[in-house]
Amino acid sequence: MTNASKLITSRRRLLLGAGAVALAAPSVWSPSRAAGKRIVVRDDGGIYTKAYGAVFYRPFTEATGIEVVGVQANAEPVAQIKTMVDTKNYTWDMAKISWPAIEILTSGGKQYLEKHGLESEPVIKSIPSEFASPYGVATNVYTTVLAYRTDAFKGRKAPQSWADFWNVAEFPGRRAVRKHPFDTIEQALMGAGVPTAQVYPCDLDKAFASLDKIKPQVAVWWTSGAQVEQMLTSGEIDLLPTWVSRPQAAQAAGAPVEIVWNQGIWGGDNWSILSGTPNADACREFIKFASDPKRQAALVEYFPAGLTQPEAFNYVKPEVAKNCPTYPDNIKAGLKINAKYWLDNQAAVIERFNSWILA
Repeated sequence: MTNASKLITSRRRLLLGAGAVALAAPSVWSPSRAAGKRIVVRDDGGIYTKAYGAVFYRPFTEATGIEVVGVQANAEPVAQIKTMVDTKNYTWDMAKISWPAIEILTSGGKQYLEKHGLESEPVIKSIPSEFASPYGVATNVYTTVLAYRTDAFKGRKAPQSWADFWNVAEFPGRRAVRKHPFDTIEQALMGAGVPTAQVYPCDLDKAFASLDKIKPQVAVWWTSGAQVEQMLTSGEIDLLPTWVSRPQAAQAAGAPVEIVWNQGIWGGDNWSILSGTPNADACREFIKFASDPKRQAALVEYFPAGLTQPEAFNYVKPEVAKNCPTYPDNIKAGLKINAKYWLDNQAAVIERFNSWILA
């Protein structure tokens, strides 16, 4: 078992001061501003719903009397949100969504999200500006990383960059790559030697030329996180790019897996309020409640969260913090997703990528 897996599997013993203190009601609560007695929040399901229920949803209800219901939905529920706002039939009041989803929902003639207007609140002001958006308050940072099986590289040098992943001669092994251009295009460019600061706007000809080189060596084109986790755990694949939560889950299961944070591609999950929901003010109170640094820190009891409050790391043991996407050494070596680039180019790039896969 790796050190990381020991840390994850014993996570309940690894909080510093994030127990009863972290779960106490923060001072930001203002009952007079809440409009409803129940809000429904779209989240990612699974461990997220479990963690959010324990750390955010139930404590908020206890503190305010406002019930919070977490509902799992598609990874990018843009169409569902548009339908709810257009019809004014609100199955959800707010959603946890990515920056690209926020761009899509706020860049057209109609705004499908409501500005949160919380920028002046102390608990929101302390979130770094690189995570900020008028339409979303960042609650988690996710990262796509290079992961590999340590037993596949026992006694020899292990990969430490996308250039290494592309270097089949020096780093042989069964490879898998995501069957989608998001992140894959950026990896191809960095694999070809493009510095992170020069990845955007993406040179697509260079990216596809780079993909041409690795294509014959790809054993599996993966399509889901569960598939990745299974392949890493079973040893079917030796190295691959993936969302960091999947190799972390494989580590927790005892698999000999290592994570390379260098050149990780990161983006933000955000609390966003659906435009026109009658419970918008209650949503704002929930966002403030969930943004408390001590409360965010309590999430690492369930998974190595990408904490967006720098102060939250004061309440997490250093060895646990090193597994979090926003740990300073991890995020400074990475590449921030350019949501605007993908908003403008996704349709054409997806079409080209799908044609390339079939060629």
